[in-house]
Amino acid sequence: MAQAKKIALWAVVIFVAYTVIHSPARAAELVQVGFEGISDAAKSIGEFMTQLIK
Repeated sequence: MAQAKKIALWAVVIFVAYTVIHSPARAAELVQVGFEGISDAAKSIGEFMTQLIK
C-alpha cells in the first residue's frame, strides 16, 4: 500500500511539473483560481462566524 501511495505522489509531481513547463500561463491561472477559491471560502466562514456571534 505504501508503494502505491509513493507511485501516486510521483505521478502527481510529474504531472504538475509537466503542466508548469508545457503551459506556464495556464498553470499560473489555475493557481490564481485556487487561491481565489480559498480566499472566498475563508471570507464566507468569517461572515458565518460573525453572524453566529451577533
